[in-house]
Amino acid sequence: MFSKRGRKTAGILVLIMMLSTVLAACGGGDKKTEVDNAGAGDSLTGTIEIDGSSTVHPLTEAIAEEFGAVNKDVRIPIGTGGTGAGFKRFLNGEIAITNASRPIKDKEAAEAKEKGFEYLEVMVAYDGLAVVVNPENDFIDKLTIDELKKIYEPESKVKTWADVREGWPAEEIKIYSPGTDHGTFDYFTEVINGEAQVSRNDSQITFSADTNAIVQGVAGDKQSIGYFGFSFYEENKDKLKLVPIDNGTATVSPNTDTIKDNSYAPLSRPLFIYVSKKEMDRPEVKAFLDFYLSNAGSLAGEVGFVPLQDDQYQQEKDKLAQ
Repeated sequence: MFSKRGRKTAGILVLIMMLSTVLAACGGGDKKTEVDNAGAGDSLTGTIEIDGSSTVHPLTEAIAEEFGAVNKDVRIPIGTGGTGAGFKRFLNGEIAITNASRPIKDKEAAEAKEKGFEYLEVMVAYDGLAVVVNPENDFIDKLTIDELKKIYEPESKVKTWADVREGWPAEEIKIYSPGTDHGTFDYFTEVINGEAQVSRNDSQITFSADTNAIVQGVAGDKQSIGYFGFSFYEENKDKLKLVPIDNGTATVSPNTDTIKDNSYAPLSRPLFIYVSKKEMDRPEVKAFLDFYLSNAGSLAGEVGFVPLQDDQYQQEKDKLAQ
């Protein structure tokens, strides 16, 4: 027989067991992506510093959080200085890994060669560039590549929406763009204006290193337009209006399918991380990279990117292993 105290304790235990059973049946809350614990190890220590693209940041951050959960003694600070700034720090040996929303430029590769700095390029996902306007904009149904160029090209004569297309209101456009250190800026200006780093630069355009500032700018101004990685649109779709793009063949909006099959051309692109070969000698860096490529496919969709095919991730793993 239980004593009065024992009966009370037993009752509590039964209640706990019942609650545990209910929680298990309900899944314990939101469903969480299953993580491949490749590279996990209690003995790993150290710091892996990462910087670079703010576009790639959400994916790298998500993977770093999962890696940190099973490697609690490894610190992974991640900056968002932009692709160009990230490459500068990377080639100076200040960071182990840099996020990049474009491939390394010829002049950056030449600098690495001159310094004897060896690195590996690792493709991790696909992304599209979202062109957005304020949700109160009720006249834009699409934009052509030529119209985007008219807005963003150097020495642009566009001052109002009427200058872009006849019949649109003669309201002054407020234009937003990522900063010149961003790979997103490089990619957009190259495919829209014909040359990277070539853009209008006058009082009507605002450049920002902070993509969230562009989101806020477009969301707060009825006559505004801006662009950034599709993942930022996904995070803020309730504040923005996505603009379909007429590329001369079809009018297409970015989504998982159109980015993956490249029908959202020319505004879809691959995303990368670059890693120093010297840093790969450190076991924590090697383990993190293995973990990254083992989980990028499952986590990319959660942060608004399109994953590579499984065989593509295996190819990237093989590249690192060699």
